[in-house]
Amino acid sequence: MIAPHGTLRVGDRLDDYELEEVVATSGMATVFRARDVRTSEQVAIKVPHPEVESDPTLFDRFRREEEIGTRIDHPGVMKVFANPDRSQAYMVMEWLEGRLLRQVLNDEKKLSVERAVKLTVGVCAALEHVHGNGVVHRDLKPENIMVSAKDEIHLIDFGIAASAGARRLTFANFSQSMGTPDYISPEQVRGKRGDARSDVYAVGVMLYEMLTGVVPFSGPNPFAVMNERLLHEPVAPRELEPSITPQIQEIVYRAMEREPKNRYASAREMAHDLLHLDEVGIAERPAAERGKNGRSPERGRLLLYAALVLIPLLLFGLLLLVSRRN
Repeated sequence: MIAPHGTLRVGDRLDDYELEEVVATSGMATVFRARDVRTSEQVAIKVPHPEVESDPTLFDRFRREEEIGTRIDHPGVMKVFANPDRSQAYMVMEWLEGRLLRQVLNDEKKLSVERAVKLTVGVCAALEHVHGNGVVHRDLKPENIMVSAKDEIHLIDFGIAASAGARRLTFANFSQSMGTPDYISPEQVRGKRGDARSDVYAVGVMLYEMLTGVVPFSGPNPFAVMNERLLHEPVAPRELEPSITPQIQEIVYRAMEREPKNRYASAREMAHDLLHLDEVGIAERPAAERGKNGRSPERGRLLLYAALVLIPLLLFGLLLLVSRRN
């Protein structure tokens, strides 16, 4: 049975694909496991919701994800197959066996240093290829990384990725176009488009989480989480997990530098350090040493400057009060 547009269900046939199971649903699309009736091979079919097709901005993202997926050819990136002859909008992708990194972390809480490093090196290798093709993912997170039984990784979901020269999306308000609060880079929080170093920042956050079992910044709402990374430093990873070596901690710090110019310039540089720990020098990082109140030195300086302004005003007020009494 071929289902009418917008009413696809398990068991329906969409052109040459028989829909077998719903595997994921988001605000933009539904993903089915399907069988290609011509070859009997399994594929993943991503079908945008009707409201996405009717929204030019959202549908542009869907089309851009498809264009990027068909252009990028790397074993660490989910393949998207060109499919010009179709009865409606949908995307045909390779079927991947495995678990999302988020599911791995939910089940295991935190990973061994060796496993976390292996997965991160795999992510960096895929990213290096993606960046080399002029694409920035912009929404790297455990939900967008598939892990196989052999710990091979695949990057998925390029829905808000940016291609070099592509029309810029607006960042006036927090929305899906900005990324995910726990992993978004400081420059994206400030409203900038972001580049390859923004993806490196997200990799640093994920490595921190894989090693410690927690994300480096938290708060009561998304805006508080994003604000935390602009003002504060995270708890040192080694304080949360003593098995982390000083070199691994240094790599996390370099990937998560607040200013992009101080960060790893590329995913390849980060992977090199992870594979050559003996070459990693340990920098002095006073800003990373949190006090008991958890405030960063930057915030401490601001408070000091405020005090320097307020003290003379208070003294002047006291002198004025005493003079009036006399």
